[in-house]
Amino acid sequence: MTMYEEMYEEMQALTRQLVAIPSMNGTRGERDIADAIEAYLRQIPYFAQHPELVITQDLKDDPLGRRNVLALLKGGSGQEHDTILLHGHIDTVDVDDYGALKEYAFDCARLAEALQSAELPDDARRDLESGEYLFGRGACDMKGGDAVFLVLAKHLAEAPEALHGNLLLSFNPVEETLHQGIIEALPLLRQLQEAHGLHFRLAINNDFICPMYAGDTTRYVYTGAVGKLLPMFYVIGRETHVAQCFEGFSPDLTAAELVRLIDRSPAFCDGYNGEYSLPPTVLKMQDLKPRYNVQTPNTACVYFNYFVHNRQLTDILDGLMNAARQALDNVMHEADRRYKLYCNLSGMQYSSLIEPTQVLSYRDVYERARTVCGNGLDALIDETTDASIAAGDDMRITSLRIVERLCSLCGIKTPTVVVFFATPFCPHNTLKKEVPDEAQVYDEIARLAEEFSAESGETYRLQQFFPSLTDSSYLKIDDDDRSIAALQENFPGYHKLYPVPLATARALNIPAVNYGVWGKDCHKWTERIHMPYSFGVLPRFILKTIHAYFD
Repeated sequence: MTMYEEMYEEMQALTRQLVAIPSMNGTRGERDIADAIEAYLRQIPYFAQHPELVITQDLKDDPLGRRNVLALLKGGSGQEHDTILLHGHIDTVDVDDYGALKEYAFDCARLAEALQSAELPDDARRDLESGEYLFGRGACDMKGGDAVFLVLAKHLAEAPEALHGNLLLSFNPVEETLHQGIIEALPLLRQLQEAHGLHFRLAINNDFICPMYAGDTTRYVYTGAVGKLLPMFYVIGRETHVAQCFEGFSPDLTAAELVRLIDRSPAFCDGYNGEYSLPPTVLKMQDLKPRYNVQTPNTACVYFNYFVHNRQLTDILDGLMNAARQALDNVMHEADRRYKLYCNLSGMQYSSLIEPTQVLSYRDVYERARTVCGNGLDALIDETTDASIAAGDDMRITSLRIVERLCSLCGIKTPTVVVFFATPFCPHNTLKKEVPDEAQVYDEIARLAEEFSAESGETYRLQQFFPSLTDSSYLKIDDDDRSIAALQENFPGYHKLYPVPLATARALNIPAVNYGVWGKDCHKWTERIHMPYSFGVLPRFILKTIHAYFD
């Protein structure tokens, strides 16, 4: 059996073992899989001889005891500086989508057997019958990718002197929601960099890649990560009795108009180097009236997923505030038009309903509140934040509670939209051709992909942005200082709710690419990984990259 055949079998077996640990996001299973990975690393002879090079980091104040697991494989004489970071997440989404097959979701063998008699989509049926795919929750996203890194490290550690550089492995929880693992790992990466004199040349993530259309077999290499913002709009209207409905101003209609203007609108797509982000998508809309009565609602809120490729946050905020102005204006004029029609219908005397409105950023509201509250404002915000967290509120609701309290403090009665940001925030980054050092990395990856295409018979294509959210976002930040300042100034409760160490991420500045295992239907009950590519071809591509950077 050749080395590659041996690794193939090891990667497949290890993937099955990792899938068998139900490490769903927000469960104790995230700690269990971290422990299993630590145990795997410590049984490798190299790390048994250097136990201090396997590092665990407990997440701060985490009731589930989740942890990051890192391992530093020092190549050559042990004094090398060039380092490649291999990182992956260890959590999965839940398994409710499996329905009656839920009990088999973490058992690849039993699931494959159960799927034989299940009602499968045609494509999934063909893949199951081919024997080339491994089905199971997390097999593709991304325990197969973790297994590839672990087995590669095990084999490279057999002769570390032949490796003219260092490999730092990092396995992180909480990727599927808040990216807490990689965020808390950033200071640790910085400490390891300084303690061991590491020069990070590249970070490789192994998160899944998949077909972009039916029949697509292209292997995509992503040289950056899409950014994500969560803009929220707090709408202050004016309540009234339903018997005097035209005397009020509807926050619900305003929120709905914001959705009409923004949701899935290509006008908000962000382009860079010919690649465009998906448009914003509404995630939640509601008025904030707590119970039934015949008074119309006074306030509402709505928030969106907003992907970013290159646009600075200052420009994005301007665009969102303009949309809010347009929404207020549209609702005001439509209400006036309808009132005029009603007056004509009923014979009542018409007088215009048009009145002033305003759009404020959170920073605007904060500055107004400071004139009222003075130096006690920050303590008031902390008190509001802590009370909301203690009540178990969703993080977005906590930010909303801060905005509500400050607006009340300011006595705002004019129809108003307040624009602010809430958690999570994922920075955007990519290898930019206009930056010489980054262009050099891009060209090197492109050359390696072209050479390996010829060697393997696979078709590789470089893309600037991994289209799904990824921990790679936090390894390099393309936002400028003004953009970062604008985010923090317009993010209520930022320093308690989502204190990303942005300065540390900027100092690390690790070029982050995604190679990825190949599979289909991640986050679906038919999730599956293609074993011949993921365990047979991909490891050779990763090794080629490692040796190209170190030799």
